[in-house]
Amino acid sequence: MSESDVTRDGVEGARPGRDALTGSQAGRRRRRSRGERAMVPDAEFSSYYGKPILNKPTWKALDIAGYLYLGGLAGGSSLLAAGAHVTGRPALARVAKFGAAGGISLSLAALVHDLGRPCRFLNMLRVFKPTSPMSVGSWLLAGYAPLTMAAVAADVTGRYRLVGAAATASAAVLGPAVATYTAVLISDTAVPSWHEGYREMPFVFAGSGATAAAGLVLTGAPVREAGPARRAAVLGAVLELGSFQVMKRRMGLAAEPFEQGGAHRLLRAAEVLTAGGAALAALGAGRSRPVSVVAGAALLAGSAALRFGVFHAGVASAEDPKYTVLPQRERREARARATLPCSPPPA
Repeated sequence: MSESDVTRDGVEGARPGRDALTGSQAGRRRRRSRGERAMVPDAEFSSYYGKPILNKPTWKALDIAGYLYLGGLAGGSSLLAAGAHVTGRPALARVAKFGAAGGISLSLAALVHDLGRPCRFLNMLRVFKPTSPMSVGSWLLAGYAPLTMAAVAADVTGRYRLVGAAATASAAVLGPAVATYTAVLISDTAVPSWHEGYREMPFVFAGSGATAAAGLVLTGAPVREAGPARRAAVLGAVLELGSFQVMKRRMGLAAEPFEQGGAHRLLRAAEVLTAGGAALAALGAGRSRPVSVVAGAALLAGSAALRFGVFHAGVASAEDPKYTVLPQRERREARARATLPCSPPPA
């Protein structure tokens, strides 16, 4: 660095007459040229050596987004299976039981594949830590999966019906937790677009799980028995889409990755597919088998698009430092304002 690169104030790269002045010098400059306005370039957020502030999640999209999706499908299916079992809809109950058992089996397979070795999942069962969503979720899956298998086995063989009924009911009790605990799991991370949505994300995942389960039943069960699935499709779509909009409005800047790039395209497709599938389920699926299948396929695809969109938005927010820096500054300033002493009342 040459001497010409250093000004009398020790500022590298400044140019005489063009450098920013502070203090009394700035005051004199403003008095001499009141019509001029200082132009400050937009801040660029970066970190040492161009590294991101947060480590980007290393989870594989197909494994972990698939794990989120299939867990929701399984949990919602268990609720429909129990309701069908009680109301005497054997075909609907069978489809839902297979959906729960198949969904949770594939979900566990995706999780283990991402972990790399099955023993890593078993290692998470060595202790139970109520404050850890991963620990609670691991034990939840370990108890839920055998129940879904027992329910399917009793239904297929026609034996041990009481055991099968108890397994179906127990899986339905755990189903809501299975469908939503993954929302708590990702919201417990430092990833901005996941963490900032911690209030509404479980409701989004609950609605998404309901629409996925309803979609599976609409594609596989007879029309005459699929009434509960059609109602679940409508209620789930309202919960999913409504909660997601509320979540984005409350999140502020952290919601921006949901509106950009591939995540935005996936989430837009999820809105269209879910709303369209729910409308078809409500208006035409009760009279036509082809319409029921189309509605179910749209609901299944919409739920998958939502989970993958949420996953990719979170990864994008971890890569850009501004989604970490600006919310922290806003929270710090809000705390500072809250601790200021109250001004005295006017005389």
